Amino acid sequence: MDAVRVALLREVLAGTEWPAAARRFAGALRASVVPQGGGLLLVGTAAYEPWHLAAHLVDEAAWSGQPELNPTLVRHRVRPGDPAHLAVGLGRLEAAGRGETLLIVAPERPDGGLLERVRDARRAGATVLSLDGGDSEVRGLAHDALSVLPPVPPVPLVPLVPPVATATADAGTTATHPAHGVDLDTVQHLVSAATGENSLPAPRGRRRFQDRLSRLADQLTAPPPSRW
Repeated sequence: MDAVRVALLREVLAGTEWPAAARRFAGALRASVVPQGGGLLLVGTAAYEPWHLAAHLVDEAAWSGQPELNPTLVRHRVRPGDPAHLAVGLGRLEAAGRGETLLIVAPERPDGGLLERVRDARRAGATVLSLDGGDSEVRGLAHDALSVLPPVPPVPLVPLVPPVATATADAGTTATHPAHGVDLDTVQHLVSAATGENSLPAPRGRRRFQDRLSRLADQLTAPPPSRW
């Protein structure tokens, strides 16, 4: 998803708290991955590999001049002949420790083996962040989390009550919005785009949509080559 489409997505979701929640989480991610640290590890579940998020973070790291945001994608299955940046297996998590950040993307609860590796990495001093589907065990392992819960079914016998989508921004804070087709993939686009921003937007006031489009379109003038 290019910058102009992200701007359009933000405009569609402007009446919800999703853009702000994504920027808050992106700020936490950016703050945890320091230039002198051990880098960013990105891992999904056995059924869901966040390679698309990895590709976007590679681009954002280059565009923003923050190479420390360039992720190492940790994969559940590595095949012979995979290029080096796609050949990092789960064993890498066993070496994770202080100064490193581990971002787990989990639409559903991962298997116990991954959870145990993440738990060990946290005990060793790694900062753990999660983009998840609201699983309590995943959230319990994370220092910071952004959760995308499934829509709540309509209440029986009560007409005109639409489903809602819920984003949990951090511990103790829950924001509920009318459903806008927001899912974990959509939130990943918002987070990756916000991660590359050099500064967070002012909490109040809105710039004209055309101004935002212009600013984001400028980022496309010299895109770096993608490795993915």
